[in-house]
Amino acid sequence: MITAIHTRMYMALLTLIIVNVNVSQSKAQVFSTDSSRLYRMIWHDEFESEAINPLLWNFETGNLGINNEKQAYKSENTIVKDGHLIIIAKKESAYGQAYTSSRLNTKGKFAIPGGRIEAYIKCPMGKGLWPAFWMLGYDIEEVGWPKCGEIDIMEHVNADTIVYGTIHWDKNGHAMYGIKAPTTPGEFHLYAVDWDKDEITWYIDKQKIGSSSIKNGINNTAVFLHPFYILLNFAVGGDFPGKTTLIDESLLPAKMEVDYVRVYEISRTR
Repeated sequence: MITAIHTRMYMALLTLIIVNVNVSQSKAQVFSTDSSRLYRMIWHDEFESEAINPLLWNFETGNLGINNEKQAYKSENTIVKDGHLIIIAKKESAYGQAYTSSRLNTKGKFAIPGGRIEAYIKCPMGKGLWPAFWMLGYDIEEVGWPKCGEIDIMEHVNADTIVYGTIHWDKNGHAMYGIKAPTTPGEFHLYAVDWDKDEITWYIDKQKIGSSSIKNGINNTAVFLHPFYILLNFAVGGDFPGKTTLIDESLLPAKMEVDYVRVYEISRTR
């Protein structure tokens, strides 16, 4: 019997196959980080065109009403320039909020149940600023959050010299596990996760900074065996920067810059 779950899984895998076919030969890459794994690029955006590619990305717009954030999202706050995606946060009223920014996702266009997901990102630095590179379970509309699962590849808040990686899921209520690492977020760095059926591992500039076991669905983590889609956003204010944190408006407009986003299929050689 074909169930709704089977149908959703089929569509997610079909999306993966279609995108895989469309990866240009000039960009296709195979590399290894050790003797036991090979990585083959299956999806990417180098932001080499003059605008966001609508075949790859969606914009979420309006006041989403989450995390006590102070911004509304507008597509106009994202530009592509000199090979970079740039998300701009502004002091500007819209949808009942005092600030505007942008949020993009690949929902319905690309999802994957594992692999290496990476982006080369430069973060804004200042009180109340919250850029993020992350993933959500493709079935969020059916099961809700946190049952859909969430993988935060990189989050940064305020002017801290620390970045964070976190997974969220449901274990009779919200459960989470996170890591953090010192770096220079105001400069470009490569942020990534390696994600397979046993483990999720975070990297900065290809240096491992932490990992979480999901082997055999330990602690109800089987949700991380399902497809997830990618998000990029730049929030202003909110729970993570601190509800009482004053936003440094002297820094606005502020920019989150992304040089590229790439996804690799991982295969084991032994």
